[in-house]
Amino acid sequence: MKKRILTMICAVGVMALALTGCGKSNSGKNDSKELSGTLSLAGSTSMEKLCEAMSESFMDVYPGVTVTVEYTGSGAGLESLASGSVDIGNASRHLKDGELSAGSVENVVAIDGIAVITDKKNTVTDISSEDLAKIYRGEIRNWSELGGKEEAIVVIGREAGSGTRDAFEELLGVKDACAYAQELDSTGAVLAKVGSISGAIGYVSLDVVDDSVTAVSIDGIEPTEEKILAGKYLLSRPFVMATKGDLTGQNELVKAWFDYISSDAGKQVIKKVGLIIPE
Repeated sequence: MKKRILTMICAVGVMALALTGCGKSNSGKNDSKELSGTLSLAGSTSMEKLCEAMSESFMDVYPGVTVTVEYTGSGAGLESLASGSVDIGNASRHLKDGELSAGSVENVVAIDGIAVITDKKNTVTDISSEDLAKIYRGEIRNWSELGGKEEAIVVIGREAGSGTRDAFEELLGVKDACAYAQELDSTGAVLAKVGSISGAIGYVSLDVVDDSVTAVSIDGIEPTEEKILAGKYLLSRPFVMATKGDLTGQNELVKAWFDYISSDAGKQVIKKVGLIIPE
């Protein structure tokens, strides 16, 4: 009889432990789904493609969270962060000394790299940044001026409002001063057009360059991921998501956001929109 009672007590104990274990397991499993609230970002217009894709992917994982993003420009976004009106300030550049001294912390989430491309028959494979600017301003009009063959330069670019165009023009110092022969509405269209027109030059995200075109060097530096990560290639810049204070002091939503960006899923989003994952 005593043996039966002892056996029953042990059985009940095992069941209790099992139930307790199940409760912890379920709680842990649902922690991510139970995250809720609103995460607010503001800043760089060039980061729109990344932010929209990342927000959509993040909210799929955390359906209780709403991510809002305002595209007000890098400076305005960092001002909003400093005033406490947003959780994250987006900047398509490094933070300035004044912004850092105000307490903003630079978190580089991606690197934007842009390749300058020509048609395969073009013999000019290296262009100085100064000459490239002159090409896009319409001051150099023939490849012979750069040591190439006697052939008119056909300047191809993206449409107004394109993030790639904004980045290219800002980095080269030719904002709103370009003399485009054609303005196309997609990276693929620029790639195809430059590859099919003799004398053409254009710019595209580094990740789409293929053997239908030549990616030229700028100031002797080839447009490679390694050169960009080393900070040697001109047409590249960081995409920064700044926080007020370092990440360890942020709220649960902000921490979850940055954890997601650094996860495999977040890295896939970064690659999908044509950006480079920082080291």
